[in-house]
Amino acid sequence: MAPGPAPRPPLPAPRAALLLLLLQLLLLPPPPAMGAGGRRRLACSTCRGIVDRFKQGLADTEKKNFGGGNTAWEEKTLSKYESSEIRLVLITENLCDSSNFECNNMVEEHEEHIEKWWFKLKKKYPDLFKWFCIETLEVCCPPGTYGPDCLACRGGSERPCHGNGRCDGDGTRGGDGTCSCNKEYTGEFCLDCSSGYYSSLKNDTHSVCTACHAACKTCTGSSNKDCQDCKEGWIKNEEAACVDLDECASSPCKDEQYCLNTDGSFSCKACHASCVGCTGEGSDKCKSCASGYMKEDEKCTDVDECNLSEKVCTRENEDCVNTSGSYKCVCSEGFEDKDGTCVQTVKTGK
Repeated sequence: MAPGPAPRPPLPAPRAALLLLLLQLLLLPPPPAMGAGGRRRLACSTCRGIVDRFKQGLADTEKKNFGGGNTAWEEKTLSKYESSEIRLVLITENLCDSSNFECNNMVEEHEEHIEKWWFKLKKKYPDLFKWFCIETLEVCCPPGTYGPDCLACRGGSERPCHGNGRCDGDGTRGGDGTCSCNKEYTGEFCLDCSSGYYSSLKNDTHSVCTACHAACKTCTGSSNKDCQDCKEGWIKNEEAACVDLDECASSPCKDEQYCLNTDGSFSCKACHASCVGCTGEGSDKCKSCASGYMKEDEKCTDVDECNLSEKVCTRENEDCVNTSGSYKCVCSEGFEDKDGTCVQTVKTGK
């Protein structure tokens, strides 16, 4: 009987990892459609994420070894663990989450580049992001540049948007280089000041915009005398300074409210429960007292109806309970209300 075929040797670890990765890719849903600019941004973001995970993998495997028990012999005979294929496999296996289509696709497509850098170019090009994402795959740009040709952002690559905003596509092969200015700044290059800010420093390369005084809508300096226009709720006085307008002087609130003036505005607050009309907060600011209250020591205080000379709760077996601004009549303990009469509670036996 002829001998059968020899058993197939197990796949090397790197090839097995690659096949596992390919299987994962086949099971993933396709990515959503997007424009060319969006694809360029995504490619750079994906590449940056791969490099970040690679760096984390380096840190996680820094103190590991071959695991055979004789590290010195293994590293002398087999090669140094720190630059070994085994370590590379451990790192690359964790570069992408299984559901990240773009990441897995990029790693699978450019695995040879990663291996080339690991075994041959790591010392010459220690910055993996620059070598892999910017120079080799050309999916990212250096900081301060954007677009397919990595053009300088507005304001220059050293200080995009003059340091006062964000350059569209900065560091990616996407975007158009336009500036999205911080709230203090406006203009194509983020050198001009927004409304509510004034220029405290400006030259060809730098601009500092500082907030106007709280009273100013627009201004030329820091004080309320530097206002060009006052904000709503403020008015110019005889010295041309914007000062708070006291809206409460015109009594804008309802009868049972008092007016509280604030800088540039006002609010209406409810009077104290003891008041009928008021000039401020508390029972001592009542114009007159509400029913159930009386004036005492300049305050509206509760009248204790239960202590009046004339009884207010007149039913037999009934007690008076005082409440704020009123009172209530309840049956005494051991009695209950039955059709308007307090009758003794009947205890039922068990």
